[in-house]
Amino acid sequence: MVESFNGQKILPAARDIKQLEKLLDSQFTYIILLNSHIGQLKSLTRLAKSKNKQLLLHADLVQGLKNDEYAAQFLCQDIRPAGLISTRKSVVLTAKKSGLIAIQRLFLLDSIALETSYKLLEVTKPDFIEVLPGVMPHIITEVFDETKIPIIAGGLIRNKEEVDHAIKAGAVAVTTSRGFLWE
Repeated sequence: MVESFNGQKILPAARDIKQLEKLLDSQFTYIILLNSHIGQLKSLTRLAKSKNKQLLLHADLVQGLKNDEYAAQFLCQDIRPAGLISTRKSVVLTAKKSGLIAIQRLFLLDSIALETSYKLLEVTKPDFIEVLPGVMPHIITEVFDETKIPIIAGGLIRNKEEVDHAIKAGAVAVTTSRGFLWE
């Protein structure tokens, strides 16, 4: 496992190819690709590696690819990004088995979602948990205290103050697609 992304506190998330191209020429080592098309993945991953970037692929948002264990195997064996992000148990487990960074994405909408997530995490034991929305510092602290798995805060983080609150609450990093927070 990568120890907290080598201290990188912002994990910039590219929504499209144009944003990804900008990030490939940035100081960031770890970058997230949100929306992609199956036909572009191999060349984008190769390009990222050629620029010494560690691409974290959001597996659930790959167009043209079903979200199941076979798709995860394809991503792990043929595409080989640095890691996979997913809400799906089978994708996270497959990433772990393949030696990729496994990030379990959790949408914490209410107490039931939180309790269900704890049960899921006992099974997947991901390298990192992405907590959404990331603007709930007390939940970031609680989830880490409960699981002892490093937390990434994501979703609805709109300014530097919210980034700072998430980090102060115990998140090792914050994901954001807001370009001004990349600077």
